Amino acid sequence: MNNPLEPRPAVIKEIRSETYDTVTYTFSFTDPEEQARYRYLPGQFNMLGLWGYGEAAFTLTSDPHLKNGTFDHTIRIVGDVTRALSGLKVGDKVDLRGPYGTCWPLDEAMGKHVLVVAGGTGLAPLRPVLEHVLARRNQYGALTILYGARTPRDLLFERDFQRWSDAPDTRLLLTVDRTDGETWSQTVGVVPVLFEQAPPSPEHTIALVCGPEVMMRFVIVDLMKRGFGAEQIYLSLERRMRCGIAMCGHCFFGHKFVCRDGPVFSYENIRGLWSVKGV
Repeated sequence: MNNPLEPRPAVIKEIRSETYDTVTYTFSFTDPEEQARYRYLPGQFNMLGLWGYGEAAFTLTSDPHLKNGTFDHTIRIVGDVTRALSGLKVGDKVDLRGPYGTCWPLDEAMGKHVLVVAGGTGLAPLRPVLEHVLARRNQYGALTILYGARTPRDLLFERDFQRWSDAPDTRLLLTVDRTDGETWSQTVGVVPVLFEQAPPSPEHTIALVCGPEVMMRFVIVDLMKRGFGAEQIYLSLERRMRCGIAMCGHCFFGHKFVCRDGPVFSYENIRGLWSVKGV
């Protein structure tokens, strides 16, 4: 049996700056057979390690169905591991293990409308969902993307915005908390204000939500006031995960482990553990 805690070497194939503090790294396992076997689903994560700095969990942000022998992680530079990673270059190696965790309910969403609500770097775990739906546009209903960030400089994946907007039956709305003097022609305000421009209907709709916890709580309140059931709302939660396989207990969440039972949860399944005032 393979040791689930044993990492595998991977090489950095490409580095793309997303914002002033967030970077997308493209990886490939150094062993071609390992790379050929590697499979993941939208919402899952890898554990990335650097000797001398430790390990950290990062969601996969590329389309899992692309057959180009690589995969992406979009990473905000905020801690020891990420700062060390930011000093690496193309051709340097890291240790990776995974994928781990649950995925977004894309099979359940087939034939339904998909509402994606993201805040800040919360768009990163949802990018594979968007690529999956857009590549299979006739299998899903209307796709609505509501995305907000602190400032225009903090918006991720701007290179994708026009392509997403141009897709059939797809709508992308953006907002920022503040403009900081930058040119901005769209909404200013927190993410839930976008519901006024694109009022979501609960009928035949699945809502996928990721972002700061305070934002997700407000989104849940708004959605449920509009008639969404807890079983129609899915969240990706973030906790510090150290093992990825529910052994260390560091991400213990009530009677669940975020690394094993999440990071994607339906709100129905965690309603008693992650209560939201008023719903």
